[in-house]
Amino acid sequence: MEPLEQYNPRTVEEVFRDFKGRRAGLIKALTSDVEDFYAQCDPEKENLCLYGFPSEQWEVNLPAEEVPPELPEPALGINFARDGMQEKDWLALVAVHSDAWLLSVAFYFGARFGFDKTDRRRLFNMINDLPTIFEVVTGNAKKQVKERLTVSNNSSTKSKSNSKSQHPGMQVKHAKATQPKEEEGGLEEEDEEEPGDTLCGACGETYASDEFWICCDICETWFHGKCVKITPARAEHIKQYKCPSCTNKRSRT
Repeated sequence: MEPLEQYNPRTVEEVFRDFKGRRAGLIKALTSDVEDFYAQCDPEKENLCLYGFPSEQWEVNLPAEEVPPELPEPALGINFARDGMQEKDWLALVAVHSDAWLLSVAFYFGARFGFDKTDRRRLFNMINDLPTIFEVVTGNAKKQVKERLTVSNNSSTKSKSNSKSQHPGMQVKHAKATQPKEEEGGLEEEDEEEPGDTLCGACGETYASDEFWICCDICETWFHGKCVKITPARAEHIKQYKCPSCTNKRSRT
């Protein structure tokens, strides 16, 4: 784990950036890297914790030895419950504890560096605008987006038809259709998602027009190419893309 002296977020923006980095690492462990994470959480080992780092990396390791620790510690012994629950329930449980740990770290920094009431409220609102890890892992974040889209679609027909030119990959799977010429004849399909509300199934972040995205042909979840390690060139040769979660489900059944 990184020493506190080497990484001291002191402003609301810095603490939020630290929060987002740790969150991205934890989401990666529970989604795109779930097979590796699952293997590392051997119930035969000692008490293990899942750590997320500001660098968007994750690590399964023993808890800190010093008491009290420099930072709040994540849930202890996550590996012991692995084989006693269904995998999806175990991952959801780890996700809930990870959400709680992220909040404790963020507000630890807030208390340490004297955030006042306004700063704490601003930090909470910035955090609250992001889906929780639990929502991303269980798919609830995607459901919430679809519910919002159902309401907005009733009054935004024009924006739906225009969204095809904004979202690389909305016309064709694997985000291959990035050229405007492939829009021809596609405007009549008005059941596409609003691009601005699309969430990556791995990191939970929203769509940006300058990013490459790919859609899973099994669960129909969208991902940043970088989150699932797929490049535009590689996508051109994929006939049916399966995201890491769907691939892992098939391999374990």
